[in-house]
Amino acid sequence: MKRSAINAALRRAEAMLADHCWLLPDWAGWSPADHASDPGLSAFLRQRQLGWDVTDFGLGDFAHRGLVLFCVRNGAQGNPATLPYAEKLLFVAEGQVTPFHAHKVKVEDIIVRGGGHLCVAFTRHGSFAEAPVLVDGRVVTDPYDTPIRLRPGQSITIPRGMQHSFWGEAGAGDVFAAEVSQCNDDLADNFFLEPLGRFAEIEEDEPPHHLLWNESSPGGATP
Repeated sequence: MKRSAINAALRRAEAMLADHCWLLPDWAGWSPADHASDPGLSAFLRQRQLGWDVTDFGLGDFAHRGLVLFCVRNGAQGNPATLPYAEKLLFVAEGQVTPFHAHKVKVEDIIVRGGGHLCVAFTRHGSFAEAPVLVDGRVVTDPYDTPIRLRPGQSITIPRGMQHSFWGEAGAGDVFAAEVSQCNDDLADNFFLEPLGRFAEIEEDEPPHHLLWNESSPGGATP
């Protein structure tokens, strides 16, 4: 992705936060200079995968297959001395798909906080476990039958091991959602149904609006 496209996606997410009167920690707005001035906290944020994340999954078509996230809090998988939970915010545009993927460790709830409708689909193909899918505590009879449509205020529990995909319903507006889960590890606990990457390759065509969590410097490479 071009840095300019990432910057535009970040500003769009910030506008959605403002529309919903949702505030973030002060380090959400850090510039590269701020990271350089507080290297200890900057390193902590990166170690916990906290902060902004914009990805096209290496596919080069962010408008149709991409996602913007902000990780607010997180522990470290396998380290009981850290937080046992994580919280993310998700900014999903109309028709923008997060491709099918599963997690071996993480169980998650996705909550639609506002905006449009979130559609969630499941497939047995590539899944390596199966458990009940819940919408606001109610068991979905057959989650593989048709996509599950969530309106603002609704939430879905996604069990570990089940391949799932989600997108913003066309015509309903962008979706502001949240994810509450066990510890999140985007370096090791995403198993995609098709061969693709978790992070975008960045083409620097303008200065960064904010650094992404997986960048160590303004021109930092993804891990």
